[in-house]
Amino acid sequence: MKVVVPRESAEYERRVACVPDAVTRLRAAGLSVAIERGAGASAGYLDESYVAVGAELVDRDALKLADVVLAVQPLPLVDAATLREGALVLSFLEPADQAELLATFATHKVSAMSLERLPRISRAQSMDALSSQSLVIGYRAALIAAERLPRFFPLLMTAAGTVPPAKVLVLGAGVAGLQAIATARRLGAVVSAYDVRVAAAEEVKSLGATFVSLDLEALEGTGGYAREMTDDRAARQRELLTPFLAASDALITTAAVPGRKAPLLVDTAMVEAMRPGTVIVDIAAESGGNCELSRPGEEVMHNGVLIWGGRNMASGMAFDASRLYARNLANLLLLMTKDGNVVPDLNDEIVAGCLVVHAGVVR
Repeated sequence: MKVVVPRESAEYERRVACVPDAVTRLRAAGLSVAIERGAGASAGYLDESYVAVGAELVDRDALKLADVVLAVQPLPLVDAATLREGALVLSFLEPADQAELLATFATHKVSAMSLERLPRISRAQSMDALSSQSLVIGYRAALIAAERLPRFFPLLMTAAGTVPPAKVLVLGAGVAGLQAIATARRLGAVVSAYDVRVAAAEEVKSLGATFVSLDLEALEGTGGYAREMTDDRAARQRELLTPFLAASDALITTAAVPGRKAPLLVDTAMVEAMRPGTVIVDIAAESGGNCELSRPGEEVMHNGVLIWGGRNMASGMAFDASRLYARNLANLLLLMTKDGNVVPDLNDEIVAGCLVVHAGVVR
């Protein structure tokens, strides 16, 4: 069966869905792999590196012959309409916002798997692209905070005097938040973190950070996410968090749930309570923002506080982000591969969980 990897066409996207290591694994399972020319160039993977491991270089028209398509972003409608009946597409899909694309897949009897819908169970961890990309995002968020902050992160003792360490506050202790905590700690900052889930406290402390406890009920949800909070609780939370923000030099906000608007954690009044020179890195800016003032892909200055809004942050470290993502996709594809054939098993909870279009039906 033929696996085709197109070059990403979405704005700001530099990742590629398959890297040479993954090509080797897929070919060992009996699959042929074709890469659109230049697909990996922006991530640091040149065409020659694919040819060296047995991949075929093709033009965009090769999508018409694909049995399996591996992509990062949802395919453009014009490409989706060219796929043949029975083809299978694996990518991030954002199904709640892609009704027309899903309908196109269904019309052409193309199956599609959404990486956002992968069940969060132990057996699926090696396929969990949301987690792997969140790891990249959390790491990059800490680096951005350190670069934008007009002071050192670590404690420095010099002949000119002692420079105290920066105080970093992280809101949200999921995969991205924990990686931001770990990275900021490695850079020498004093780190504290808050999460609405009680279970997150031990994880935060295990990284050497201080867990911020507020006099509020926990909001434990399913799948590792927090439950949605009421407006009254959100307002009370913002009120209680304000003194912690005012005492911080850098704030990293990481609260996001796929398919939903990001919760508002920091309003304008809270930003105005922070000292001039403080930096806010909002990794959820694309989905509405944790900070009221953040704008995706922009830096906003308000009362001397810099608010950096994230846009496709994983793409900013495209080499390793692609390597991790390609492993996730390869693991998922190989789960469905036997004797060189890819056959989705609807009785497998992993496959059933992320298969959003199949046999002409939007599931």
